[in-house]
Amino acid sequence: MPLEADYLGAFEEHSPDGIRDALAAGASPIELIKGKSPIDCLIEGYLRSPRFAACLQVVMDAGATINDPVVKALLLDDEAGLRRLLDASGQDVLSRKLRVPCAFTSCAGAMPLHICAEFYSVRCARVLLDAGADVNGKADIDADGFGGQTPVFHAVNSIFNYCRPMLEILVEASADLDVRLNGLLWGVGADWETLVLDVTPISYAQCGLYAQFHRREHDVYSNLTYLHRRRHGTELRVRNVPNRYLAPTA
Repeated sequence: MPLEADYLGAFEEHSPDGIRDALAAGASPIELIKGKSPIDCLIEGYLRSPRFAACLQVVMDAGATINDPVVKALLLDDEAGLRRLLDASGQDVLSRKLRVPCAFTSCAGAMPLHICAEFYSVRCARVLLDAGADVNGKADIDADGFGGQTPVFHAVNSIFNYCRPMLEILVEASADLDVRLNGLLWGVGADWETLVLDVTPISYAQCGLYAQFHRREHDVYSNLTYLHRRRHGTELRVRNVPNRYLAPTA
């Protein structure tokens, strides 16, 4: 259906105007699309751009809802709303385990700061850190013993490197770059699902070089250089970027 394709395309591109146009043309903010709500289709998209919250607000203004007020505030990057929740519930908000659909690093059993790191909610991340959120808090571990990631894992290899500012915020807040996980699943349930074993934030950043991650080589090495400098105190000498074997010149 052309309208559905336009609607989903606007989600994928994070186009608030495109979403408005689709809604005005008859797209629904609540009817399922291939078994998923429009809200979940947007949340499960690839981009982590600063336009995400505006796109989400457009769909919600049209009638979509997010039942969990904490998740709603985080995804909208609504710092005022988050402050109200913190004033009412304090530490309970900081340590709550949440479940949010995600195309990449799993947000099942994640805490609010993980959600901010994944979805580029910079304002809310600062509010959480100021309120005492644990920058090294761990997400749940699954039945196979994988997971348990800290928020920084969500910011080391975002598409188009949109989450680089979030990465720097977390590192400045003393994110542990030595934490090591038994394994971490990327893209759970998707065609690109990948198990990464014995993983640290730095090695996870390097996974952006995997073909299924679709990350730009320059961005991967930019993050690796930054993380190496912050972890080891020395500059990383990067050579052969772009890789001549993979991208030979004519």
